[in-house]
Amino acid sequence: MSARAPGPLPPGLHHYPLRLDPGEQATLLQGIRDVVAKAPLYRPRMPGSGRQFSVRMTNCGALGWVSDAGGYRYQPVHPETGEPWPPIPDMLLALWAELSDYAHPPEACLVNFYEAGARMGLHQDKDETDLDAPVLSVSLGDEALFRIGGTERGGPTRSLRLSSGDVLVMGGPSRLVFHGIDRIYPGTSTLLKGEGRINLTLRRVTRP
Repeated sequence: MSARAPGPLPPGLHHYPLRLDPGEQATLLQGIRDVVAKAPLYRPRMPGSGRQFSVRMTNCGALGWVSDAGGYRYQPVHPETGEPWPPIPDMLLALWAELSDYAHPPEACLVNFYEAGARMGLHQDKDETDLDAPVLSVSLGDEALFRIGGTERGGPTRSLRLSSGDVLVMGGPSRLVFHGIDRIYPGTSTLLKGEGRINLTLRRVTRP
């Protein structure tokens, strides 16, 4: 499938609008609910300041991304329960195999839950050893305004509105672009029981 998006995107960044149909979204959502039942959502904290993130999160896969006073890192267990992360749902592994153009499976899937007022500042995904692998993200629930910059902080940015079922792949020259979520549009999806958005981010952490 070819990437489709209004206007040009940076090289290596591919947007697949509505890649998952409503039935597939519902199936994937149930898989994520099963993940959360085993690895509850929690609110990470910024290193140094200890300020809480506006999103709640959890992980699935062999490794999970965490942030606390010890810094940003990947670890094999939930920071609050001490239990291993649940496995990544098969549907996400299939998406990675189809769209990532990378021969090895992901090791981590971040599950971020955005409530109506939550956002994510511009940042790079650079805590991984293997930067040859792309980052693949899936949107579920309310629409969000995604902002994309360059590989240097402070450069020009553009925005892209993401809907439930959209898939975004950042790889190659766009692997380290700054990106973030400026806002959530409450009530734009009926997938979740209430308002909010779930973002699923698949990553390869270590070199094969």
